[in-house]
Amino acid sequence: MAPGAIFEEPNVAEPFNNKRDGLALEATSDAIDDVNVLKAALKVKNGTATQEEKDIYEASQFDAEKDKTQFRQYEEACDRVKNFYREQHEKQTVAYNLKARNAFKSKVRAELTIWEAMEKLNTLIDESDPDTSLSQIEHLLQSAEAIRRDGKPRWMQLTGLIHDLGKLLFFFDAQGQWDVVGDTFPVGCAFDKRIIYPDTFVGNPDHTNDIYSTEHGIYTPGCGMDNVMLSWGHDEYLYHIMKEQSTIPDEGLAMIRYHSFYPWHSQNAYRWMMNEKDERMLEAVRAFNPYDLYSKSDDVPKVEDLKEYYLDIIDEFIGRDKKIKW
Repeated sequence: MAPGAIFEEPNVAEPFNNKRDGLALEATSDAIDDVNVLKAALKVKNGTATQEEKDIYEASQFDAEKDKTQFRQYEEACDRVKNFYREQHEKQTVAYNLKARNAFKSKVRAELTIWEAMEKLNTLIDESDPDTSLSQIEHLLQSAEAIRRDGKPRWMQLTGLIHDLGKLLFFFDAQGQWDVVGDTFPVGCAFDKRIIYPDTFVGNPDHTNDIYSTEHGIYTPGCGMDNVMLSWGHDEYLYHIMKEQSTIPDEGLAMIRYHSFYPWHSQNAYRWMMNEKDERMLEAVRAFNPYDLYSKSDDVPKVEDLKEYYLDIIDEFIGRDKKIKW
């Protein structure tokens, strides 16, 4: 893993890069979600889904009556995102991930409370398209409210509320969309064939590296996911922030970190990395995933009616007025 940068009082970086096209990022993120939803729905429809895969998408109650096949056609969605994944798969190298982690530890980019961060993400995305139908806060509240309706614990409701806040990374040090969104996967070992579009890794220098191209690479069986370097993006970014600056339990941190790690939680890849803790975390991630994917079609929540409720939960696990170092 990357060595930690030592610092005491880092300066807050320059303001957000408002010239980034937040709408384009969100369109890519939504298209990626569409592909993952459609893959799962087609497996269930065709009778090829395992019981584990069915449980991921059917165990929750809020979406029990939803027709999960009513999304854009699978091949059409695939065509839109394949070029994105080609770039991501070529550029997510060990060298880039070490560099990104060192950059993350070297400075503070902003100091914002959780609600201020939600409003900032809301503004940055919405300014790209004043006609967008839902704000980012509304999207975040949809996930949280679906979890709340199913009677899940308060820390899980909070996880639903904040799980996409790492997209702020796009307006800081990101090189593009490819190191912000998309399915995640380990670097430093062979790229598993169960990663989406595995053929697009041929352009990645690590694909032919003498060490990184082997099955275990720089890891050992049973090393535990805490010791694995997942491809850098908004999930890894938020996970490391919340791990150090919140009291969200391990299950919530796992939901943040692994919900885009589809090869693992949906395809059973990389099980050789797991330890006893990871078995528990896997079940937590599988319980969370329906709320991430399917809540977007729910009724639009009223922010003013829900703000105080969620500020209380934020206060419980993070601090209502606590300035998070982003």
